[in-house]
Amino acid sequence: MSGDLQLNKIFGAGLAAALVIVGVRVGVDALYHTDAPEKPGYFVDVPEEAAGGGATAEVELLPDWGTVLPAADQAAGQKAFAKCVSCHNVASGGADMTGPGLWGIVGRPLAAHAGFAYSDAMVAHKAEAPNWTYDELYGFLSSPSKHIKGTKMAFAGIKNKDEKINLIAYLHAQGSAGYAIPAPDASRQPGAAPAADAPAEGAADVAPVSTPPSNPATTPAGDPAPAN
Repeated sequence: MSGDLQLNKIFGAGLAAALVIVGVRVGVDALYHTDAPEKPGYFVDVPEEAAGGGATAEVELLPDWGTVLPAADQAAGQKAFAKCVSCHNVASGGADMTGPGLWGIVGRPLAAHAGFAYSDAMVAHKAEAPNWTYDELYGFLSSPSKHIKGTKMAFAGIKNKDEKINLIAYLHAQGSAGYAIPAPDASRQPGAAPAADAPAEGAADVAPVSTPPSNPATTPAGDPAPAN
C-alpha cells in the first residue's frame, strides 16, 4: 500500500512539473506575441527570374557623352565629389591619400599615378581598359567592386545616372580639358539600339591626354576617379 502511495506521489509530481512547463510556454508566447504587419517595412528589390531560371538583367545604354557632357551640371558634380574627398585629392599637384590623386584623371592611363601602390586587380585591368575613358569611369563609378573585381576601392558606387555624369563632367574640368568630348552619337540616344560593331568610346576618335593644362612640375600623372 505504501508502495502505491509512493508511485502516486511520483506520478503527481511529474504531472505537476509538466503542467508548469506548459503554462510557462503559454505565458511566454502570450507575452511576446507579435502580429505580422499588414505591409512590409521595406521592399527588397529582387530581380525577376527569366523562364530559364536566371535573373533578368536590363542592359543600361551608356550615355551619349557628346550630348550629356556639354549640358552637365559641374556644380552638382562638385557636390557629388564630396563622397570622394575622404580618400582622393583632386587639386593640381595634390598629395595621394588613401586613393591616388585625381587631377587630370579623365583620359589618363589606368594605374599610372606615380608613387601610388595599386591593387593587382587594377594593374591587370589595364589590359582590358588601358585608359580612363568616359565609359570606363562611368562603369567604375557605378560599382567599383563589380567593375574591377579585387580592387582596393571600398566605395559602394553611385546608382543615379545624372549624378555620375555630373561628377565625370566635374572631373573633366579638373586638369583634363584637353581630353576631347566626342561628337553626339545617335546610337546612344534613348530608344536606339547600339550597333554591335560600334567602337567603344575613346577607342578610336579620342586619344588620351598626354600633357595636362597645368604646370608639369606639379601635376601628377593622373589616375582613375575613385580608382585604387
